[in-house]
Amino acid sequence: MEAFLVSTGVVALGEIGDKTQLLAIVLASRFRRPWPIVLGILVATLANHALAGLGGQWVATTLSPETLRWIVGLSFLAMAAWMLVPDQLDDIAPAATRLGVFGATVLAFFLAEMGDKTQIATVALAARYIDVVAVVLGTTLGMMLANVPAVFLGERITRRVPMRVVHGIAAVIFVALGLLTLLNVGGLL
Repeated sequence: MEAFLVSTGVVALGEIGDKTQLLAIVLASRFRRPWPIVLGILVATLANHALAGLGGQWVATTLSPETLRWIVGLSFLAMAAWMLVPDQLDDIAPAATRLGVFGATVLAFFLAEMGDKTQIATVALAARYIDVVAVVLGTTLGMMLANVPAVFLGERITRRVPMRVVHGIAAVIFVALGLLTLLNVGGLL
């Protein structure tokens, strides 16, 4: 249960102000059909995070426990620093409309998550915890908790949520996870 809850919380906080949350707002304003967008986010996230979870599991079985502990711990600390640099939408735009709302969302979200901090966090969490399914389900729930309100409420949310505070809280969580892992508190790895 710990893997699920930590994964959910880390990704939900990390996703606020992320480029995929901005993408959710762009898709919602462009297509004005929230349910296919929400389902597209779910499918894209499950696929992307399942691959990341398998990557994390492979890393965990390939490396020695001591090496893995250092890599995961330092990855969490790097994620903390990355959280303090807010994302912008930049070049991520909705996929071609010929794919339909659902298809455009799946493609755009899957590609937007490639190499994103939440995907890297999923790799690190899957390497840290034995239960990869709980990690993938938790990170997916975290993505949904952050992005579904963005689809339905759009820009109104981004004007009211203090992104610096949320990013700071997420950074503190990543620092705590990194330090706990590096110090091997409770034999976490």
